[in-house]
Parts: sequence; C-alpha cells; structure tokens
Amino acid sequence: MGTKDLTFVQLNQLIGRKTGGISVYPFTSSIRGKEDPCSHIIVRGKSMAGRADDLFNLINCVLQEVQFTDQQRFKQFVSQSKARMENRLRGGGHGIAAARMDAKLNVAGWISEQMGGVSYLEFLQALEEKVDNDWAGISSSLEEIRKSLLSKEGCLVNMTADGKTLSNTGKVVGKFLDLLPSKSLVERASWNVRLPSNNEAIVIPTQVNYVGKAANLYNRGYQLSGSAYVISKHISNTWLWDRVRVSGGAYGGFCNFDTHSGVFTFLSYRDPNLLKTLDIYDGTGDFLRELKMDDDTLTKAIIGTIGDVDAYQLPDAKGYSSLVRYLLGITEEERQRRREEILSTR
Repeated sequence: MGTKDLTFVQLNQLIGRKTGGISVYPFTSSIRGKEDPCSHIIVRGKSMAGRADDLFNLINCVLQEVQFTDQQRFKQFVSQSKARMENRLRGGGHGIAAARMDAKLNVAGWISEQMGGVSYLEFLQALEEKVDNDWAGISSSLEEIRKSLLSKEGCLVNMTADGKTLSNTGKVVGKFLDLLPSKSLVERASWNVRLPSNNEAIVIPTQVNYVGKAANLYNRGYQLSGSAYVISKHISNTWLWDRVRVSGGAYGGFCNFDTHSGVFTFLSYRDPNLLKTLDIYDGTGDFLRELKMDDDTLTKAIIGTIGDVDAYQLPDAKGYSSLVRYLLGITEEERQRRREEILSTR
C-alpha cells in the first residue's frame, strides 16, 4: 500500500535506500506469575547514524500515512500470506502444532494462534473472498484498527547506538512521538479465552506427521529453576534424539520449556509415526527417574545450555533482547540467578 505522494514500490525503494529495513509485527507473550499477557505492536528498523532522522520519518510514514485504498495490492498481500501459511502447514507443522497447544493452555498462546496458526489461515481464506465483495468495509476496518493501535500513551522507544548518536537523536525521537495521536480511540480490554482443551488432529496432504504434546508445569506446582534448561536440553539431545529420530525415523524430535508461561512441549518433525511417538513422550518421566549421568555428560549438558542462554548477539539483537526483557519484567539479577542455577545443576 502506498501513501498520498508515494506508490507502494516507491515507498519500498525509499526504505531500501535510506535504511537497513523496517518491519512491523505483533509481539505476544505470557508473563511469569501474571494471568494477563504482554501484547504489543513492535516496529523495528535500523540505519546508519546519520540516517536516524530518515529512519523515524519513514517509520511514521509507514504507520500513519499509508492509505488503505489499493484493493488489488491488498488482495495480493492476503493471497501471499495465505500461500505462506499453507506452505508452513505442510513444511513446518511442528510450529503449527506448538501454537495450537499453546492456545489451549494460556491467553498469550490463544492470541498468537489467532495471528499465526490454523485460525489465522482460516481467517485469511475468508478475507480473500471478502476483499472482492466488501472492499469498502475492509478499508474502513483497517483504518479503525490503525487508530486503535497507535498512540503516544504507552509508546516505548528502544534505541541501540553509541552515546554520541543517542544524544544527537533525542530531538528526532521527540518529533516522532509528537506526531503520534495523544491516546488510542478505544479502551484497553482484557481477554480470558483459550481453545477447548481437547486432543486434536489436523489432516494435511503429507505422508509424514508433526506430533506434539504439551502441559503447563506451573499449574502443577513447579517452581522455576535454571536446572530446567539443562534437563530439557538433555531430554532433546538424548531421549528424544535416540527414540524419535534415530529409532523412530523422524527428521527431528525435541522439547521446549517456555519459562514465561510454564508450558512444556514435546514435538517431532516429519515423523512417520504417531501413537508410537506419543508413547515415547509419555515415557520421559521414567527416563528421568532412571537417569544416571556421569560428570562428563552433565558438564556437556551445562555447557550447551549456557551457550544457548548467553548466545553471541550483534548490537541490534542485543538491543531487541533488552527490550523484550524489559517488557516481560526480567531483571539482570534474575538472569544471573538462572545462570548460577544452571551451573550448579546436579
């Protein structure tokens, strides 16, 4: 979609010439210890120090000046998004399964599934047909959504740069904030909704399966410790690797523990089995109860876990990670405590 003065192509070319790219996407996550999720629209961009003014002007252009009038361009966006989701369903079904299970267990998962899971695909399929029949209604809805999302109230700016650049761009950031509406036109709402908590099978045109199983450990009284990172890493690298991938013939078998929501998830990738894989997941408890690890194996598991927790990041990734930690209320003291718990795992 273009603006009053720029076509869609011209706007994208301008962004490419003056910045390192601009992206807009939703961010939703559970917050440990809280029922309400953290939900934001995140706008990310990067540029050379001397182009900071251009970067913020273009971000404002993308957010406030784009016109929802090009019906064919919008339909193209919808069709492309639908095709990507259909390809993801066939080639990345483990991610779809994880999102679906998460939506049954917490509100943040439900929101994310609505914007990136099977529910989103169903929405896109309906929207593609609606574009031809009710474009005026869709255009009006898009404008209403923009007015409800954008406001200076609650806006948070996170910049990563050297001290001189940060000092020089203060006025630029202030100008950007002044251009935003003072407050949203809609009241903030709280949601308490999940998908029905029942077993589910989604039929897709492939000869392999993506098998998942999940549960919320916090609801069962578990208190978070850094050792959980080590344990989940070891389960993926030994039990699931040997049973699901090597013996079972799947391309991958792994588990993940979301420490924000407490959801522990088992997943397999391009798996020829179904019930057999679920039996392996169910056998994980016995595997852990009977587990005997020598010091060398435990040390390798700890080193691998620390490598994931403190992975190398470029400056932009460091800045983004600090923003996410701020939004989720994760302090440096807590991070250090988790490191110590990981290193002291026995």
